[in-house]
Amino acid sequence: MPLGDAAPNLNILCSGALESANKVNLRHSGGSYMRMPAVCLIAISSLFASARAGDLSELPEALAVKGAAAITTVQGTGAQLYTCTKNAKGGLEWSFREPVAALLQDGKTIGRHFVGPTWEFADGTHVTGRPEAKAPGATVNDVPWLKIAIAEPAKSGPAGGATTILRIDTRGGAFTGACSKEGELHAEPYAATYVFLK
Repeated sequence: MPLGDAAPNLNILCSGALESANKVNLRHSGGSYMRMPAVCLIAISSLFASARAGDLSELPEALAVKGAAAITTVQGTGAQLYTCTKNAKGGLEWSFREPVAALLQDGKTIGRHFVGPTWEFADGTHVTGRPEAKAPGATVNDVPWLKIAIAEPAKSGPAGGATTILRIDTRGGAFTGACSKEGELHAEPYAATYVFLK
């Protein structure tokens, strides 16, 4: 997905989610998978408007990082991708696959967030992480807040020196329940604030 100085092109963002799925040959139908770009255009815009930087002094106890300082904060807006898979009992249900999101700062697109989980920036630097703890989102429709340990750090760039990432102020992204066709893909719009700490 191209990185630029303007606000994210949501058509490109949603098309990127579809392209990601196509690369792994996931089967799909004419349902939510094919309608995703229109859904993203409407829902992501609304979610992004409501996402905001949180007060780190009021974090849930599970996410607290003592003595850490924020080095950069970005807004993520995109989709959480789910696939229809068989569970242990042989039934079909939605399971999380990967995120696809643009990273914004001061209204400008400065990077992207994708499988890994990975945060990649316009200057070519990136970090990957490993979730360590979580706390519930504001509603059942919101993905959890996360504390993420950086597994592959960056020496420079926006996240240079960071050791922890917090995903807070989540809006949307949660999607559960039964599904009808194994391999079907669903993209659930979401927005969140990512705070990089050291």
